[in-house]
Amino acid sequence: MKNYLGRIILLIEDYEKAASFYEENFGFKKMFDVITDVGQRFLHMGADPLDSLGIWFLKADTKEQKERMGNQTGGQPTMVIYTTSLEVLFKKLTNNNVKIKIAPVLTPEYKFFHCFDLYGNEIVVVEIKE
Repeated sequence: MKNYLGRIILLIEDYEKAASFYEENFGFKKMFDVITDVGQRFLHMGADPLDSLGIWFLKADTKEQKERMGNQTGGQPTMVIYTTSLEVLFKKLTNNNVKIKIAPVLTPEYKFFHCFDLYGNEIVVVEIKE
């Protein structure tokens, strides 16, 4: 038996804006996108391979869901995104006017920074060594 993580669920306001943000800034692609016969959309974004961890966007419909959008974790980071080039990604995000919370921290042991997505979800970006 093999168990693994599948999706992080994020409440969003607009599917296309959310998809564009993660595609333009992190290079994520649509992994799955379907609208059911009752009108519910299932949009999953992520990196290759397609069976890797991804993000499942759910449209916030109720008042409670809308209030939690961007703050699903009570002020703590929502996710960690790994990169092989922290400096290049940081420059890309700043050029795209992505809000930065913590500027890059560069040590011999680790490199990271914190930013926010378009809804205010905090993302920790960490460089991994290949």
